[in-house]
Amino acid sequence: MADEEVTSFSEMYDFFLAGITDDMFMELTKEDTEELLQEILLAAIPHFEFPKKDIFNVDLENARFSCLLDLEEKMILRQYMIVEWIGYQLASVENIRQKYSGSDFKFTSQASHIDKLLKLQEQYKTRGFHLQRLYRRRRKRTDGSYESTFDLIMKEKD
Repeated sequence: MADEEVTSFSEMYDFFLAGITDDMFMELTKEDTEELLQEILLAAIPHFEFPKKDIFNVDLENARFSCLLDLEEKMILRQYMIVEWIGYQLASVENIRQKYSGSDFKFTSQASHIDKLLKLQEQYKTRGFHLQRLYRRRRKRTDGSYESTFDLIMKEKD
């Protein structure tokens, strides 16, 4: 399988990391970072309800998808990777303890911090859901332009 026909996990990791800020990844080894990012990516895939490509067929040995993802599919997966990443933050005792000493955090309780993380996670879920709906409502024509899939929705059943 030629590399041009697949999307590597590292490509998705870079795409995900461009959308977040987390010093934790700077403290981990490259191997630990890749292991954690793979867990996050694999946990995000099932959130993508009806992909047009077989994203569930992954090559774990070579850390890649068996298909080439387009930008829209990467955006959807990134939203759900962020949802999973926030889940890791919520599960982390270190983050819940709020070891920060800045003035912004001195006035924030742990419960408030957790509540903000939960709201942020919900926002990313909602955005991922919205992106999926847009993804399913259009198809690419042979000339490269897009058209609505409304005709499929309104099609009479036999």
